[in-house]
Amino acid sequence: MVATAATASLFPVSSPQPDSGAKNSGNHKGGLGSVDLRGIKSKSTSSNGLQVKTNAQAPTKVNGTRVGVMDGLKNDDNSSSGAPRTFINQLPDWSMLLAAITTIFLAAEKQWMMLDWKTKRPDMLADLDPLGLGRIVEDGFVFRQNFSIRSYEIGADRTASVETLMNHLQETALNHVKNAGLLGDGFGSTPEMSKRNLFWVVTKMQVLVDRYPTWGDVVQVDTWVAASGKNGMRRDWLIRDCKTGEILTRASSNWVMMNKVTRRLSKIPDEVRAEIEQYFVDIPPVVDDDNRKLPKLDENTADHVRNGLTPKWSDLDVNQHVNNVKYVGWILESAPKHVVEDYELASITLEYRRECMKDSVLQSLTSLLAGGEMADSDGVDCQHLLRLEGGGEIVKGRTKWRPKNAQQIQPHQSLPY
Repeated sequence: MVATAATASLFPVSSPQPDSGAKNSGNHKGGLGSVDLRGIKSKSTSSNGLQVKTNAQAPTKVNGTRVGVMDGLKNDDNSSSGAPRTFINQLPDWSMLLAAITTIFLAAEKQWMMLDWKTKRPDMLADLDPLGLGRIVEDGFVFRQNFSIRSYEIGADRTASVETLMNHLQETALNHVKNAGLLGDGFGSTPEMSKRNLFWVVTKMQVLVDRYPTWGDVVQVDTWVAASGKNGMRRDWLIRDCKTGEILTRASSNWVMMNKVTRRLSKIPDEVRAEIEQYFVDIPPVVDDDNRKLPKLDENTADHVRNGLTPKWSDLDVNQHVNNVKYVGWILESAPKHVVEDYELASITLEYRRECMKDSVLQSLTSLLAGGEMADSDGVDCQHLLRLEGGGEIVKGRTKWRPKNAQQIQPHQSLPY
């Protein structure tokens, strides 16, 4: 009876008509009569078997009049009632929502394909370091990073300064060490160098500038390392125009290790060599070594002298000495005014002699070579010395200047900010 009650609660059967009951009363034999449960009819046969057939009638209404599940009960007379109600028919109409979602996805895919094929700005290309974080290329031997020339990095000629380019060189060198997984707790030091209180110091830097980038340009900087003697390392750079691939600047440098505590030069330990030599490439430097001897330069032979130069706190790096790029600005402090205004720096060679600390007071000396005070059409060569006022040499240098392009912006013209 419990089963009968449960079945009746799920499938309520309407009472048969009197005439229908009389028609089938003689054929029951204690079995089920002719009952249609949602399209399923059962009839008793002479062999007391049960014959089952399906009636696949679709509901006549989905929206509008609600169609119940139990409204489709029929008897043998096929008396008409409402279309059968199903669970699916009672759900909301999801077709509109699915159509909207599909439309959104198709539109997004179309926009993505348009972005993928149309011409993009060089600094936004995915394969050209869009975020400017840099990456290692050329089978792990070259580090590449992009830089956009900012408005505060250009001078009166509307071109980037040589200090800006050298800052890019230094940044890529440090990021190369970091991306190679060799950055310890020092400024560009490997883990084994950090254990021994060692850090890198530059002894010589040569930079050749074929063309200076301008405001808004995007440059691509490549850098790699090579062995330099038994206890040194050489690092080279190429700066290209990211849009055209034109080489703008070439630079080469030599580095040695210094002990942070004793402030003395150190040999490369075997453990450190094992860390770094796997990244060395066996190719010649991109700049030929300028090993010409320069004449002695002092206050008596210098054409221009600038005294009283002192480093600011912002000029120091994490190794507590003046950043090597800062020396370039101090050297140019004593360059003749007419050279700076009428010529542009084509190349610079710097030989670093000793550290400059935060309490140092410096003197900048410059002497003109090859042409004297009136330079020829090929350019001007200058000799430089940056030293302590007590006489100790900090940096010796040589610069070559070429006439400025007549098409470049004149000092009195304003930038379209």
